[in-house]
Amino acid sequence: MTRIAHLHAREVLDSRGQPTIEVELRCANGSGGRAIVPSGASTGKFEAHELRDGDPERYDGRGVRRAIAHIHETIAPRLLGRDPAQQEAIDAELLALDPTPQKTQLGGNALLGVSLAAAHAAAAAQGCELYEHLSQLWQASAGEARQPAPPTLPLPMTNMISGGLHAGGNLDFQDVLIQPVGAPDYPTALEWIVRVYRRLGKLLGDAGYEGRLVGDEGGFGPRLQSNRQAIEFVVQAIEHAGLVPGSQVNLALDVAATHFFADGRYRLASTGGAVLSAAQLIDQLAELVDAFPIASIEDPLAEDDWEGWQAITRRLSDRVRLVGDDLFTTNATRLQRGIELQAANAVLIKVNQIGTLTETFATMRLANRAGYQCVVSARSGETEDSTIADLAVATGAARIKIGSIVRSERLAKYNRLLRIAERVATPAWR
Repeated sequence: MTRIAHLHAREVLDSRGQPTIEVELRCANGSGGRAIVPSGASTGKFEAHELRDGDPERYDGRGVRRAIAHIHETIAPRLLGRDPAQQEAIDAELLALDPTPQKTQLGGNALLGVSLAAAHAAAAAQGCELYEHLSQLWQASAGEARQPAPPTLPLPMTNMISGGLHAGGNLDFQDVLIQPVGAPDYPTALEWIVRVYRRLGKLLGDAGYEGRLVGDEGGFGPRLQSNRQAIEFVVQAIEHAGLVPGSQVNLALDVAATHFFADGRYRLASTGGAVLSAAQLIDQLAELVDAFPIASIEDPLAEDDWEGWQAITRRLSDRVRLVGDDLFTTNATRLQRGIELQAANAVLIKVNQIGTLTETFATMRLANRAGYQCVVSARSGETEDSTIADLAVATGAARIKIGSIVRSERLAKYNRLLRIAERVATPAWR
C-alpha cells in the first residue's frame, strides 16, 4: 500500500486551444500519475458541469483557474494520505465534497481530473499497465470473486466526414463514420481505416470539394449538398480502398439530433431547410439504413424526445445499434429510464459527462446487465491523454469512438491501442 503525498493541478490546452485541467498525483513511494480532462462541443444539457472562470480577459472566459483552486484548496486536503488504489473511496470523497447532481460546486472537470489521476498513480504504484489496474477495478465494482475476465480490443468507429457542431454546420448530421468489422485484428483494422480515409480525401478533391478541410475531430468537412451525399462518398471510398462495404467495413452515423431540434420539430437547415416531425426523421433514417450498410446510429432523436426514441427503437433496433449520447450522458439514472422505456440499445460512454471513474463503471455495469452495448468515446476537445483506450480494453467495450486518424490527440489513443494489442490479442468484435 502506498499513500497520496502530493496533488497538483495546472491549466493546459486541449486540441481546440481551449484551457482544460491536468492533474498530477504523487505517492509517498515516488510513483505517480497524471490525467488531462477533455471537453465537448456537442454537449448534452444533462452532462456534468464544466467549471469555467468567466473572466473575459483570459481565454474569452474559458479559463479553469477556479476549478484548479478547488482541487488545491478543497480536494487535496481530503485526499492526502489516502491509498490511490481505493478508487471507490476516493470517488466517494469527491462526490461528498460536491454532492450536486451535475457537479456545479467544484466542477465536473475538477473531479474527473483527480479521479483519473488516482487510477494512473495506482497502476504505477503496482507496476502494472493502466488497463490491467482498471480491469481489476471493473471486476471489483461488480463484487465478483472470480478472476478478472481477459481484456479485449475494441473495434474503432472512425470519423470520415464531419458536420454539425464539429465542422461549422456544413451538414446537419455530425459525423459519418466507418467500422472495419471484417478485420481480423486491431492493427489490420487501423490500416483499413487509414486506407479508406486517404481514398476519401482523393475522391473529395477530384470532385472539387475541400479534400483537406477537416473538422474538430479530424473528419473531412466538405460543404456537400446533403447528408446522403456524404454517405455515398464514404461508401465509394471503401470500394476504392479495395474493401467490401458491409461485410468488411460498415458505416455508422452520429446524427446529434438535439442540435437541430426546436419546438418539437427537427430543422435540417443545411439540407434543404426541411422541418420534420420525429416520425418523418425516423422515416428518413430508415431509408438510409435500407440503402446503405449502416450498422449504428448515434443520437438519431433529441435528448428529451423519449417518444421518438421509443419509436425508432421499435422500428430499427433489430437492424442497427441505436446509441444514446446526449440522451444518457453516461448517467445511470437516465440510462435506467431508457431501459424501462425501451429507448435505444447502446450507450455512449464519455468519462467527463459524469465526472468520476466509479460512476462511469456504474453506468457501464447497468448497460451490460440490460443488454445495451457500450461505446467508449473521446470528445471533440481532446488531449494527448489516452486513458479511454485503457478503459475500453479493461471493460471489454464493444466499440471505441476516438475521432479520425490525422490529429495527434486522436492518434495518442489509436497508438496506445497498438501497444496494448501486443499484449492483448483478442478483438471484441470477433
